[in-house]
Amino acid sequence: MRCVVLRGAGRHFQAGADLSFLHHLRTVSPEENFDFSRRTVAAIEGLRHFPRPTLALIHGGCFGGGVGIAAACDIAIAAEDAVFALTEVRWGITPAPVIPLLVDRLGSRALGRLALTGERFGAAEALRIGVVHEICPAADLDGASGRIVENILMAAPEAVAMTKRLIAEAVETPETPAFRDRIAT
Repeated sequence: MRCVVLRGAGRHFQAGADLSFLHHLRTVSPEENFDFSRRTVAAIEGLRHFPRPTLALIHGGCFGGGVGIAAACDIAIAAEDAVFALTEVRWGITPAPVIPLLVDRLGSRALGRLALTGERFGAAEALRIGVVHEICPAADLDGASGRIVENILMAAPEAVAMTKRLIAEAVETPETPAFRDRIAT
């Protein structure tokens, strides 16, 4: 496997969580709620630290945890008519499992506004704040992804995997002597 491409199977990349399940989460014990959050974090972190490049192709709606999934991918492309929102606060919960990743990717100011209001935003705003890297016409989403995948396939797989690990390590331990020693080898 050289890369993973994620795309919604229907009209949306991710239309949001099951609202009846979210209502159920409000009624369970703190331990059960934490367990669900822990599994969500594990899924996002698994995607983020997957050893091969990951590419999200966003079309339709990208709501709640879908924004976290897009941000967890190495590369994200959105159709120009895609719509995004962190709507959890509207349902009486928080986007806690994806907040650390989104702070890293978007910064606290952009995330604060979007996570506190639950407001929708379009692909142009998603590009401006760093949720996605590129916008294209909806009909060209496959073409845009094909160009990215083609470039990934031209690169040496182990060099790509090592580069991805080094980027993750640099985020976690920037400018430390141990990191500089590691990249000097």
